[in-house]
Amino acid sequence: MRSVGLDLGKKEVSFCEVRDGKVVVRRTARDVGQLDQLGPDTPPANVAIEACREAWHVHDLLTANGHNVLLIDTTRVKRLGIGQHGRKNDRIDAEVIARAVEENRIPRAHMLSRERRLLREKLNVRRALIETRASIITTIRGIVRARGEKLAPSDTDYFRRNLAKATLTDSTRATLAPLSATLDALDEQLSLLEPELEELGAQEPIIATLTTAPGINLVVAAAFVAVIDSAKRFTNAHQVESYIGLVPRERTTGGADNRKLGAITKCGNPYLRAMLVQAAWCILRRRRQEDPLAAWGRQIAERRGKRIAVVALARRLAGVLWAMWRDGLPYDMGRVATASARGTERAALSAKDHAEAMRVIAHKANVRAGRVRARIVKEVSA
Repeated sequence: MRSVGLDLGKKEVSFCEVRDGKVVVRRTARDVGQLDQLGPDTPPANVAIEACREAWHVHDLLTANGHNVLLIDTTRVKRLGIGQHGRKNDRIDAEVIARAVEENRIPRAHMLSRERRLLREKLNVRRALIETRASIITTIRGIVRARGEKLAPSDTDYFRRNLAKATLTDSTRATLAPLSATLDALDEQLSLLEPELEELGAQEPIIATLTTAPGINLVVAAAFVAVIDSAKRFTNAHQVESYIGLVPRERTTGGADNRKLGAITKCGNPYLRAMLVQAAWCILRRRRQEDPLAAWGRQIAERRGKRIAVVALARRLAGVLWAMWRDGLPYDMGRVATASARGTERAALSAKDHAEAMRVIAHKANVRAGRVRARIVKEVSA
């Protein structure tokens, strides 16, 4: 098959085809559909593109034309040589990608299924509406406060009702009228969007299963499914936690004794990560003491503080959700408690081994120090 690299720029698309290590065709076009070299009647090609916003559309278009599309993982794109020696433009990037295709060096990224894409788009729309509503409410509160007036504290869902009942001057009401009207429109759109999300969730039985976990509602479960796409993509929970960006940065050189851990990597989807952290806060604040996740989070909070505990709990929650999806089973407190007990036992054994290793190191250091002292005393005596 032909080896083709595409660079999807903002204004034009750069096309490069390589054969036997040599560039045979270069083209530029305003969009992929205008490239005759990738039409439906052309010989099939392996076409590589970087993962970006329009990558899904380009993938569907080229696949329909009979080509094999390779999605490049942008976190590993530098290994292809893009930007090497300070030279980077669309033309060069397309050539570098095409050569990597021919040499089979493309670091592959996962392509979401159509169903997951639609789910993610709906979630993005909801997220935009929620964030806009929160911004408007903050602005309204600021204006009211600046005028020396007050609004009673309330949840977002009841803000409009409390705003209508508040004792405000006519001047303040007139100033807030455009914002209030926008809030009404946003709430109306949200009320229309929620049933659509529920309908999409009903088409994915695993979403209902995930909502049995503590702190997980329909939106969080749908976001998890939309990002992970398939539980079979991962072999263990740690891979899922790393994919979401909830594992700590690590810098280990010179052996395990020099292991250094930092803050979480924050790689992956930031919306899902924020949703899981929010769910972790809900779990940590639960009054039900018998839930093993809540108890585990409180133990960490007592030792290291709530903020670290919440991130650790979000990380573990991601692993629990993945395991539920993998096994197709609802949340089981007994299984989670058993896993927690095993983890505690392993941690205790690890701490014991570490203490024993430190004891041996200290003993060897004392022996060496004794030998040095004996040699010094012998030299002084001589």
